[in-house]
Amino acid sequence: MKNKLWAILCLFAISFASQAQGSGMKALLFTKTAGFHHESIKEGVDGVKALAERHSFQLDWHEMTNVFSDEGLKKYDVVIFLSTTGDILNDEQQAAFERYIKNGGGWVGIHAAADTEYDWEWYTKMVGMMFKIHPAQQTAYLNVEDSNFPGMERFPKTLLWTDEWYEYQKPALSKNLHYLVSVDEKSYKPYAKWGDNEGKGMGDFHPIAWYQNYDGGRAFYTGLGHIGAIYKDQTFMDHLYGGIYWAATGKGIK
Repeated sequence: MKNKLWAILCLFAISFASQAQGSGMKALLFTKTAGFHHESIKEGVDGVKALAERHSFQLDWHEMTNVFSDEGLKKYDVVIFLSTTGDILNDEQQAAFERYIKNGGGWVGIHAAADTEYDWEWYTKMVGMMFKIHPAQQTAYLNVEDSNFPGMERFPKTLLWTDEWYEYQKPALSKNLHYLVSVDEKSYKPYAKWGDNEGKGMGDFHPIAWYQNYDGGRAFYTGLGHIGAIYKDQTFMDHLYGGIYWAATGKGIK
């Protein structure tokens, strides 16, 4: 009995020490879907958990929306939307999240976060550009538009990459976007037909990752992340952590 009690106390101490070590930054990972559900969410959750362990920050993972209240959000430095889709928050929850950002909070959107809450104007402006359509998954060249951002250190000027290339609605909903990465449409086939919808690409400039200061807080978005294996790719994970770090702290830009 004494040995069992000692083991429980040791586990509690280890848990407490781990939480204390990462107390400098706290993140909420949110993966609720009300539309298409990406299979890669599972790998994405594992990947963000690995980032939390590697960089010693606290992480809570939720799919329930009751955390979106003033009380529920106030302990977090950053909220991460991982391939969320559709209408996921009610009016009260949306209002609480708006207050959170206005009070200096950070937001990170991954891939289908741009396919979320189209009727919530404040959210769409925070994302900056909303999803329109995508062609079949394929390989293309990425171009670095700005390397002066945390997590961009591994990116060469151009990089061959395989993903699902979102085409975004134009024009951009925010004029304050700082573009980090774009995709070269000449290096893949941007055409896709779904019923009456036809994707023709975005033209000479097709952004895929960006950030902005927004309404008192900070917002980072990357359209990469459709494929599960990407969440074990060091270049992408550095890119993602850089966005999380900047959105949470506002630091890292020289």
